[in-house]
Amino acid sequence: MSSVSKNAASVPTHRSKAKAEQTRRGLLYALPDWVMIIVLFFVPIVLLVVMACSRWSLMGGNRGLNFPDNFIAVFENKLFGQSILFTVEYTVIVTVFLLVLGLGLALIVQESSKWNNVLRTCFLLPSATGLASASLLFYALYSPQVGPVTKILSFFGLMEDGGSVLATGQSALWATIIVIVWRFSGYYMLLMMIGLQSIPGDLYEAARMDGAGAWRIFRSVTLPLMKPTIVMCLVYCVTGSILAFDQFFILTKGGPNNSTMTVVQLIYNFAFDSKKDLGMAAALSLLVLAALVVINSIQMRGMRDNTK
Repeated sequence: MSSVSKNAASVPTHRSKAKAEQTRRGLLYALPDWVMIIVLFFVPIVLLVVMACSRWSLMGGNRGLNFPDNFIAVFENKLFGQSILFTVEYTVIVTVFLLVLGLGLALIVQESSKWNNVLRTCFLLPSATGLASASLLFYALYSPQVGPVTKILSFFGLMEDGGSVLATGQSALWATIIVIVWRFSGYYMLLMMIGLQSIPGDLYEAARMDGAGAWRIFRSVTLPLMKPTIVMCLVYCVTGSILAFDQFFILTKGGPNNSTMTVVQLIYNFAFDSKKDLGMAAALSLLVLAALVVINSIQMRGMRDNTK
């Protein structure tokens, strides 16, 4: 009896040891990921907070704490409000265009056929181009010296001879929007098409049997079931638009007269151009990060509500 009881008591001990060994092994497997998260995320965030609360110039380095002077200087800067308004305007326009175009193109090419496959390829080709490369390409197209755009607009009387598409704030904004729509509409088409193909075909057949037309099917079947995909695309589009930098830096450099200055461009100017003040740049970066966290939290909550 004693040997049987000893063997019975040793079984849980072996199981607990095996479970502890399995836990340690799992932690070891996850260790590289944790190291990367700490080094590439937490450490930069801590450094950013320290810089935002310090008198930290580009060339002079850290000269001690000065909180909240950097934040006050950011709010008092004349370009701060202007850059926010322009970034919001750009974000709204780009988001509407990309979501509508992405869904429309996905509806056109969702059925697999010879010509639809060709169209998918054509729509997706610009997505293979880097954003900087696309911006440089359109910069050449918009150039009054070598580009055809200004010559075509001048021929139809829409622009003076020798003028530039990037000469005014509104025309520069829409010229940049065209670059972004050309570059990213195929990418959002692909995301929307994945959402469309996840909708069961039986629902469409049942709707047609009930006498629903194309518009009623889209409004009552397609659109409600596409809400999670649309919200996901909304998160991507809003985040990318708020962080817009490359296209404006290459095409307009914030001009003319700072009329196309985005928030991220203003961070760059604080750090490396006009102010050469890393403290102010870090303070504005923290404000942008906080705004993104709030906006994305609202959008993700909307995604969870739509999936219930």
